[in-house]
Amino acid sequence: MRLTVFGATGAIGQEIVRQARAAGHEVTAVVRDPVRLPEGLRAAGPDEIVRLDDEAAVRAAVAGRDAVLSGLGARGRKAGDVAERLTRQVLAAMEAEGTRRLLVVSAAPVGPEPADDPLLDRTVRKVIGAVLKEVYADLTRMEAALAAGAADWTSVRPPKLTDGPLTGKYRTVVGGTPRSGRSIARADVAHAMLALIDEPAAVRQGVGVAY
Repeated sequence: MRLTVFGATGAIGQEIVRQARAAGHEVTAVVRDPVRLPEGLRAAGPDEIVRLDDEAAVRAAVAGRDAVLSGLGARGRKAGDVAERLTRQVLAAMEAEGTRRLLVVSAAPVGPEPADDPLLDRTVRKVIGAVLKEVYADLTRMEAALAAGAADWTSVRPPKLTDGPLTGKYRTVVGGTPRSGRSIARADVAHAMLALIDEPAAVRQGVGVAY
C-alpha cells in the first residue's frame, strides 16, 4: 500500500513508519522538523520526507494514497489545540485531494468508559483525566472535527503508553474501551493502526486498544 504518516518523528509515528516499511509498504513521512527523525530511520525508512508547513507538499503527499496515518498530538500536558489544529490541516489536504482513509491516535479517556470497569480503574482514570484534562480536551475537539468531516476515519484510543516491545497481542474494541485496559506499548498502537486500515467495522469509529 501507499501510506502517508504524519507526526513521523514522534514515538508512535516512528513505529508506524518502521513497521509499514518492514511490511513492504511505500511510506511518505510528514514531519514538523526533519532533524528530529532519527538517522537510522531516515536512512532505511520513508521513501519521502515532507515538512508539515509546506502546504503544497503536504497535499501532494496525501494525493492518491491508500491511507493516511497520524501520530500528531501534544508532547506535554499543555496541549493547547495541537491535535485539533494539525488534524484539521490533514483533513483539509485529504479533502482537497480526494483521499479518504485516515487513522489517528487519540486516548482511552476520550472514548466511553467500560460499564463493568472495576472501581480502582475508574478512580485512576478520573485522577489521570484531571491531570491531563487539557490534552484530552484537545483530543475531544480533534475527534469532533473528524466526525464533522468526510474522511473515512478511525480514532485509535490507547490508555497509558509504554516503550515496550511489539507483541501483537492486545485487545481492541470498536466503539468502546477494553475492560481494565491500563497500558499498551507504542509499538503495539502502531501495529493496531496498520491492522485497522482495511477493517470496515472501524470506519468512522473510535477503537479502544489495550493489553
